[in-house]
Formats: sequence, C-alpha cells, structure tokens
Amino acid sequence: MSTTQNNPTPNPAPQPRKTEKKQKFSTIAIVAIVALLALNAGLWYGFMKRGKDNAELTAQVDETSQLKAQVEQQYYEALSELEEMRSDNEEMNALIEEQKLALKEQKEKIEGLLRDSRNLSKARTELGNLKTQMEGYVAELNQLREQNAQLSAANNQLTYERDSLGQGLDEARFNNSQLAGERAVLVAEKEELSTTAQQLKRKVTAASVIKASNLEVSGQKERRSGRFVNRSNADNVDQIQVCFNTQANEVTEPGEEQFFIRILNPQGETMNVEALGSGFFTTAAGETMPYTTMESFAYDQTANSLCSFWTPGIPFSPGEYKIEIYNKGYLAGQTTLELK
Repeated sequence: MSTTQNNPTPNPAPQPRKTEKKQKFSTIAIVAIVALLALNAGLWYGFMKRGKDNAELTAQVDETSQLKAQVEQQYYEALSELEEMRSDNEEMNALIEEQKLALKEQKEKIEGLLRDSRNLSKARTELGNLKTQMEGYVAELNQLREQNAQLSAANNQLTYERDSLGQGLDEARFNNSQLAGERAVLVAEKEELSTTAQQLKRKVTAASVIKASNLEVSGQKERRSGRFVNRSNADNVDQIQVCFNTQANEVTEPGEEQFFIRILNPQGETMNVEALGSGFFTTAAGETMPYTTMESFAYDQTANSLCSFWTPGIPFSPGEYKIEIYNKGYLAGQTTLELK
C-alpha cells in the first residue's frame, strides 16, 4: 500500500502570470501618461503661441490706433496753427492754402500705411516727417511775416517821405506860383520899361539923325586928262557923283558918323557891287537893306559938305535914278537923277 504525501507549500506557477500583467499595465499606464503629457505640452505650447500672437496683434492694433490718433491730433493742430497765421496779405494766405494741401497729402499717406501693420515703422517715420514739415511751414510763414513787416515799415517810411515831399512840393509850387506872379509883374514892368526905353532910344536916335541937305547928283564922264565933267546922256556917263551938306545937330555927340548911300536904277534895283564897297545895313524899323556905298566922317556938331562917287565900271541905262541917304537907320535925305 502506497503512501500519499501532502505538500503544504502552494504551487508557485500562477504567480509569474500576474507579474506580467502588472508589468504590461504599468507600461501602458506610462505610455498613456507620456502621451497625455505630450498632448498637454502640445496644447500648452499652442495655447502659449496663440497667446503670444494675440498679444502681438493686440499690441499692433493698439499702436496703429495710437498712431492714427497722433496723426489726427498733429494734423488738426497744424491746421489750427496755420489758420492763426492768416492775415490780410494775399501772398501769405495763398501759401497757407498750399501748405494745408501738402499736410493733407502727408496725412493721407500715413493713413494708407497704417492700413497694413507691416508698415508701422514707415508710418512712424512719416509721422515724424509730418511734424518736421509743419515746423518748416511755420518757420517759412514767420519769415514771410517778418519780411512783410519790414516791407510794410519801408512802405510806411516811403509814404511818409512821399507825403513830406508832396507837402514840400506843394509849398514849392505855391512859392513858385507867387514868384511866377511876381516875375510876371516884373517882366511886364521890364517889358514896359524896355518898350519905353526903346521908344525913348528911337526918339533920341531919330533926334540925333544928321540930316543931309542940298543934295546935288550928277552923271560924269572921265576925259583923257583924267578930269570928270558932267553929262546927262547915259551913254556918256562913267560915274555918279553925290554931294550933300550935313546939318549941325546939338543932340548928336561928336564922333564918327556914317552915311549909307543907295542908288536905285530905273528898274528900282539897288546898285550893289560888294567888291566896290557895297553891303547891307539895318534900318530903324529893323529891316535889312542893301546900300551902294558908304561915307564916314568925323562929326564935330558943325555943318559939313560931303561928296561920294560911284563908278561901277558898267554902262548906265537911261531913266530916272533915285538916290537915298541914311544915317543911324533913318532916311536923312533923298533926290533923283535923270539920264537920257
């Protein structure tokens, strides 16, 4: 009879299976945990990235809004400042209108750049240019205002000088008018005196004329002996002799006296040969008159006798010859000669 022995120790075979299950579960759990961690990390990264992008976008939107506000502020402040600089000067007002248009164009340019966030840097630069542009306009207007002020001062000075000159000119005209009136009076008085003096002079001259009396005129023929004899036929006459007496005149001062003798041929022409001493004299009436010959002598306020000879060297024609004698421009005596 066999004997069966009971083993009090449990069979260890099932224990390895449980351990494997635990290990597999742990592995799966670890993988799951890693996956969850990776997922969480991805989600966190995505969340953080979106937050950063949102923050950048928000910052860009804020800066864009800020720049737009600055553009509006600077633009309207510039317009206000330009309007305050208006005046009654048309040139300056026209320049302000041109500057306002240029500022508007610059404002629209900046606003165009602000529509794209990538142009914020350019927009900031152009905003600075807007400020610089405005400062330049103000400086230009101030310079123009100063120049206008200087011109206005110069014009005022010129106006003052013109008015002063005008006043001086009016005074000068008034004085000239008075002087002209006085001068006209003096001229009239002078002319009257001159007329009176001339009248007196003519009277004195007329009174001082030495009259020629006892005029004797004859035609003469030269003989072979050289002596001249009187002839009445024109064919036999070589010269004309004119003799006369000068009357005494106490008005006439002693001195050289001249007598201009005119011999007019039958045709009424003055016989005048310059080579034989003929010429011209002025009558008391101011008329220029030709003369045939001239005789001068020393007058001593006594009566004298004078004779003059005219030998032209040409034939005489028949007819009546007229003889006139002038002293001091006045007719002192006259007569005629008839040649057959």
